[in-house]
Amino acid sequence: MSLFKELPYTLRHSPHGEKIIAVLEAALQAVEPGAAITRYVKRRGQRLEVGRHDYDLEQFERIYMIGAGKAGAPMAGALARILGDRLSAGTVIVKDGHSASTERSLPPTIQLLEAAHPLPDERGVQATQQIIELLAKAGLRDLVFCLISGGGSALLTAPEPGISLADLQNLTSLLLANGATITEINTLRKHLDRVKGGRLARLAQPAQLVTLVLSDVVGSPLQVIASGPCVPDPSTFQDAWQILARYNLLDQTPAPVVQHLEYGLHGYIPETPKPDDELFDRVHNLLVAGNLQAAEAACQKALTLGFNPLLLTTYLEGEARQAGGFMASIARQAAESDYPARRPACIVAGGETTVTVRGSGKGGRNLEAALGALVGMAGLKDALLITLATDGADGPTDAAGAVISGQSLGRALQQGMSPEDYLTRNDSYTFFARLEDLLITGPTFTNVNDLAFIFTY
Repeated sequence: MSLFKELPYTLRHSPHGEKIIAVLEAALQAVEPGAAITRYVKRRGQRLEVGRHDYDLEQFERIYMIGAGKAGAPMAGALARILGDRLSAGTVIVKDGHSASTERSLPPTIQLLEAAHPLPDERGVQATQQIIELLAKAGLRDLVFCLISGGGSALLTAPEPGISLADLQNLTSLLLANGATITEINTLRKHLDRVKGGRLARLAQPAQLVTLVLSDVVGSPLQVIASGPCVPDPSTFQDAWQILARYNLLDQTPAPVVQHLEYGLHGYIPETPKPDDELFDRVHNLLVAGNLQAAEAACQKALTLGFNPLLLTTYLEGEARQAGGFMASIARQAAESDYPARRPACIVAGGETTVTVRGSGKGGRNLEAALGALVGMAGLKDALLITLATDGADGPTDAAGAVISGQSLGRALQQGMSPEDYLTRNDSYTFFARLEDLLITGPTFTNVNDLAFIFTY
């Protein structure tokens, strides 16, 4: 059964629509969270292999499961099947609507708790407190598994004393609206929260801790994914302060946040755990899937379907509309000169762009990237550009991305739509809805950044 509920107009009218959908599905299936867990965690009797590490389950009195992220439900389901009756208890926080597919298959001792994303809410705070209380029970002869995936920063939330949830929500909204990168946002989160920046690992002590990570960050730096709750944090209070200064947000930032950072700058509040902290001697962090695996799987599937694949990059960043223009220039060169890949070609780029919000429209970075590519794609024959959020939801929308061709601009103009007007309003969702070129999947229950595809044929 296809992940895509209905083919967009442009793919319905493409002779290669079904093949193109197969390439996109291959990318998503390669980073299916349950499969990622079972690739790296294997049990043979009382021996448990986790990557290159080996654990004797008979040495542990209790095994706990905690975690947070959009992929938390299938990750929890897979790990629960592997551990079986050795799993003592657990709490995993997932995004709204992401628990139903797995919850019934979990043992009653494992809870999936839903919370809001991308802005944290009170449910996330309460669920995080439940995790903190569970970790307080973990002793020297216990083993804790922590499942981390994209969205974990918002879902796993425990504001520092004196900072309210509303303060964190306001700060996150400010940063998102001003085009801050996920690394910058998470640097601030790590210095305003009791479980981020390695401090969840501290709470798990003295138990042994294994963290299984599904990456949603360009380059997959573990200290950035979900704000690095179980890894050393190289960032500082000074770094966090400079981010606010760089975006001229100090005057708009909630006063308790500014005061907390000032206390940290003057040494009144301890820094986050650093790489030389002994607590990490009992911590094993393992990356189980990321954007690179999805992009490689897409290329492999494209090859089997007769395309000439090329993985361009998995480090695509910057303003979404400009990244879209860049991808359009690649598409034009490929369509007109068979370079950098010969027809029929499938050129893949992965990463995560940002949107500086200036209007009141609806959309996300993938939709805005597609809209930013529209003019550059105009007039191209036998070429498509597709943007895809691997979690199935681009920003606050139900679309994963959009599809455009050399004819998309002409179709828009016939409907009286100016791409520049819609870009000005940040209203890319409405634009592609009118063109019937939204890419709709529903929740994919994974999250490894974004992908962009150029097809020439």
